[in-house]
Amino acid sequence: MTTVDLLIRNAVVGNTGAPVDIAVCGDHITALAAGLRCEAVEVVDARGAFAFGGFADSHVHLDKACILDRCSICEGTLAEAVRETAGAKRDFTESDVYARAARVVESAITHGTTRMLSFVEIDPRAGFRSFDALKRIRSEYAFAIDITLCAFAQEGLTQEPETFGMLDRALADGADLVGGCPYTDPDPVRHVAMIFDLAQKHDVAVDFHLDFSLDPDRSDLAAVIAETIRRGYIGRVSVGHLTNLSAMAPDRLEARGRQLAEAGIALTTLPATDLFLNGRDADRLVPRGVAPVHRLAEQGVATAIATNNVLNPFTPYGDASLIRMANLYANVAQLSRRDDLERVFSFVAETAAGIMGQTAALTVGGEATIVLLDALGPADAVQRVSRVIGGWHRGRRSFWNGYPEIFHTGTGGIQKSFSADTVSHPKLQGQEVAADDT
Repeated sequence: MTTVDLLIRNAVVGNTGAPVDIAVCGDHITALAAGLRCEAVEVVDARGAFAFGGFADSHVHLDKACILDRCSICEGTLAEAVRETAGAKRDFTESDVYARAARVVESAITHGTTRMLSFVEIDPRAGFRSFDALKRIRSEYAFAIDITLCAFAQEGLTQEPETFGMLDRALADGADLVGGCPYTDPDPVRHVAMIFDLAQKHDVAVDFHLDFSLDPDRSDLAAVIAETIRRGYIGRVSVGHLTNLSAMAPDRLEARGRQLAEAGIALTTLPATDLFLNGRDADRLVPRGVAPVHRLAEQGVATAIATNNVLNPFTPYGDASLIRMANLYANVAQLSRRDDLERVFSFVAETAAGIMGQTAALTVGGEATIVLLDALGPADAVQRVSRVIGGWHRGRRSFWNGYPEIFHTGTGGIQKSFSADTVSHPKLQGQEVAADDT
């Protein structure tokens, strides 16, 4: 009889609801079917849990996470957040950045994230301290999560030529792509062109923070689209925020969607940050300021939902949970239909991974990166902010939260232990689970 390294039994894959077994040899899935007959070094009963390739966070800032104790939030505006963070990062040390980033990465891992794109600010104030710290993070947590690093110009570029040279050096020393922020630069069009110059020189992808306002007539998107087409970068550019899309009439939004799709530009929305920073001048009917990416996805735009910031002036809360972020977006966008919720789930899973140039689907022959959720499927996971049970990264168990239990004292003083799955999975209701079966 065939022997495999890992056999996960009774897992639900996709939205079929039918449990299957997943066999793994080394770092790849070798079989995916019901009732597999084989021996295994490690056997796990998923108990009807939903299995998928893990969450993908396509936009996060690990270098400036967890700095609320060093900053003040009085206005709650984007300008204040940029200003406060710029002051704080002057005092960042490599060990300090490493410790804060590790805190967020470990939280992300236990929340089921297996892929992450982190920006890292590189300029005369930050130096290369944050970059060096995040390179260590990328290497030392590679057992559980694939981290991509984007060398990023947060505070402009044209007025500070030293930053251009520093980004160039970082791209030669391990940065995976380059990013810019035109709205903080006195010459945003030139800023966009300079970022593309670096991308072409090093043959890497590009990611911009873009159009972070509620003014539909204030936009640098046209410059990004023009450079994308001119440089032959279709399919290699992504942008974050575009909050002004939330203030556009439907016909104008549709036109923007067509432009993004034709240029192959992906868009990541950051609900927690965009909700916190936008609409501060409104005293009632405060605008949400979140780009309606589900509508753009219908036009063929590759879209994602991501964390952005954790516990800093841009977002003074967070735990790197992407299923919580997906639920937040669904609430803001007022989505409830099953197909809409399944699409929202893809924005933090397979679609988000695709934006990062990776594949997260569970397929025979594919990578054995697998996460179990206490859910019936993707829509249910978004609705209930489903609990993450555990996961494997390239065939190796990387974390385990376990199955929650409720200890109920029944009639006659008999104590029973029940998995939480007996509540969420009807097919398991009424089955008693032994106290040590965890």
